Amino acid sequence: MCLRLFSGVVLLASAMALPARGQAPGPMIPVPETIRAEGVPPIPAEVGRALSRYQEIRSATFEDWASDGSGMYVLTRFADVPQVHIVATAGGARTQLTFLKERVRSVVARPRHDQFLYVADEGGAENDQIFLQDRKTGRVRRITDGKSRNVGPKWSPTGTLLAWSSNARNSRDMDLYVAAPDDPHFVRRFKEVSGQWTVSDWSPDGSKVVAVEYRSIEDSRIHVVEVDTGKARTIAPDPDDPKAGTSSNGDARWSPDGKSIYYLSDLGQDFRYLVRHDSEKDTSLTTPVRDIEAFDLSDDGRAIVVVANQQGASRIVYAMDPREIQDHSNEHFGRAAEDARPLFIRGTREFNISVSNSDKWHSSVISALEFRPGSQVVGFTLSGAANSSDAYAFELNYSGYPTPIRWTTSETAGLDTDAFPEPERVEYESFDGRKIPAFVYRPTGDRRKGPSPVLIDIHGGPESQFRPRFLGRLNYLVNELGLVLICPNVRGSSGYGKSYLKLDNGKLRGDAVKDIGALLDWIAKQKDLDKARVGVMGGSYGGFMSLAVQTTYNDRIRAGIDVVGISNFVSFLENTQGYRRDLRRAEYGDERDPETRAVLEKVSPLSQAEKIRTPILIVQGKNDPRVPFSESEQMAAAVRKNRVPVWYVVGTNEGHGFAKKANQDYLQAVEVAFLRRYLIGSDEHQAREVATRFPVSGTIMVGGRPIPSGKILLNPTVPGGRPASGEIRDGRFTLTTETPGDGAMPGTYKVTIISDAKVPARYASPETSALMVKIRASGNVLDFRIP
Repeated sequence: MCLRLFSGVVLLASAMALPARGQAPGPMIPVPETIRAEGVPPIPAEVGRALSRYQEIRSATFEDWASDGSGMYVLTRFADVPQVHIVATAGGARTQLTFLKERVRSVVARPRHDQFLYVADEGGAENDQIFLQDRKTGRVRRITDGKSRNVGPKWSPTGTLLAWSSNARNSRDMDLYVAAPDDPHFVRRFKEVSGQWTVSDWSPDGSKVVAVEYRSIEDSRIHVVEVDTGKARTIAPDPDDPKAGTSSNGDARWSPDGKSIYYLSDLGQDFRYLVRHDSEKDTSLTTPVRDIEAFDLSDDGRAIVVVANQQGASRIVYAMDPREIQDHSNEHFGRAAEDARPLFIRGTREFNISVSNSDKWHSSVISALEFRPGSQVVGFTLSGAANSSDAYAFELNYSGYPTPIRWTTSETAGLDTDAFPEPERVEYESFDGRKIPAFVYRPTGDRRKGPSPVLIDIHGGPESQFRPRFLGRLNYLVNELGLVLICPNVRGSSGYGKSYLKLDNGKLRGDAVKDIGALLDWIAKQKDLDKARVGVMGGSYGGFMSLAVQTTYNDRIRAGIDVVGISNFVSFLENTQGYRRDLRRAEYGDERDPETRAVLEKVSPLSQAEKIRTPILIVQGKNDPRVPFSESEQMAAAVRKNRVPVWYVVGTNEGHGFAKKANQDYLQAVEVAFLRRYLIGSDEHQAREVATRFPVSGTIMVGGRPIPSGKILLNPTVPGGRPASGEIRDGRFTLTTETPGDGAMPGTYKVTIISDAKVPARYASPETSALMVKIRASGNVLDFRIP
């Protein structure tokens, strides 16, 4: 007589990893001591070897010009984290100046001194500290208190005073501080504020600073603050204009003669434009047909350079004399953002930076723009699809277009970067007819065989924008795994005007998720894409989006990756650092309001975690001040209840993302193993998977008594699984089973128990009874109890 089974309890036990077909175990990648990995199988060393070249790709960012003319400061990594280097000439050697265990986040040269400031935190907690280092002696002194958050250091013109923002007073508000580094005892708070203020620039006479008050991406204000008294006056938006309304204003700086302040604004327009503020009026210097995102003035005030964001790529415009540019305030600004007309009308030149042999200018992204002191040479960072981020410079040329000179050439581990795919910019139609922009990276050459698996990568922010920068180590996914990488800029992304930016605010949050639903529709229509093999990933707010897609469209994807993502907006807002809380409430809503709280709970992935029935990889930094560690903890616990594969990786010395190379390398190996197994799933990759044999034991009870004798059969339904059987003696059994992979992959087993034990008639059956039981861990205990 056979027993009909009705329940199963799964507990964890040990396992021995063996290669397929019972061969000797192969080498595995060791888990770093700084990593906590749960549910993650041993990763074969061959994965690490395949990734090694991509993991050695380096980059460099331009930070500042040395004030003594000795070269430029750059950040680059030769060991574990980025450090400060000096480069004396274009193409010259990078000489390392700092040797910290933690990453350096920014560098600022001290005017008229052979010294520089750098900003660094500890363990990714973003309690940034400001340090002053002497170039000759190498001596370092911490300027700040060692425990609060300190950002935006700015030197006075003579280098005598330093101003910055700090939350030292109450851990929440970013007040303005000033110090005289030559006098260690002189540090004072000169402006106590409510909210987030940062110093943008000093006046040429050193008596005032211009500061930006950031309330949200849609609401920021510019103030002039007297350093001696803390007295402030607002210059943008005009406090005397009742029609001014809310606008984004920032990146303010003084003209060298002290008569004007230049800044960026979107007041009255959809895109940000450059403004010159004088005592009598504000003058619009650029046409607002695309976002101006950066600018700088030469020391003599005779030249100005701006960078425009054109559908994600960068475009440079420069003018010979900014005071002669005509006012655009009364022009009709109805042209499209891709309008090729110059942003300036007179005395200007507009051009694209081209540094690639294949002339891939349209994938170039420029940042960190700055004139060299006393010259018309401009330094900047440039990144493109085939070019790792590196430091460049060009000298203004009024008879032709400037030629960019490469100051650093970062190593790419011998990889042919010209073979890296150039992204295709596409638009697809969403549920409301709106066009959503996206960048598509397709594999080239032999990798393009048949429909390709797809990975959707969603940016964070939410007000960020995916830009066609160098993918770095992510190129492995496209080049070697053959994935098509799609990077959408869903509604709420920046770079497409503030009307687009507002489309996901408040109760509209779910509309951004629907944009990914529309992308899934678009993927299904592409002949070269495999709609049956689509995965989703994202970091920070993109992590929320990834989770939301997994709960909303789980039947249309095969796997998901969530990196430091928001799982519950209410708990996120309650636990994020105090200095960020009100900023995030401005974007997501105030959880203290009952109606808003209900909406936030409803759209949170945690409230719908039971809908995730596909494998998931969750990644979190233990010290994350933005998206707290608890967000990933609760999501991992919730999805485990669904009995699906949950790989969970925690960096114990990391914050909002992984910064240390050892942790990055391990995490990437985990991501690749995860994608190979659950997204790609091809015979080619399954053939490389290891198999695991592990014991299964348990107890069979009927009416509270053990079955005296019988037989148990386990027949795995997963491909590559092998049947196993064992004897039942006094209710107990032990057998050894085998599944492809490492045993952490859920296997579905047909469990058959054959016994002569007497059971109630309602449980008896003339045929062999089988129950589908899910085993999800290496080593298991199965208890079957029949009343």
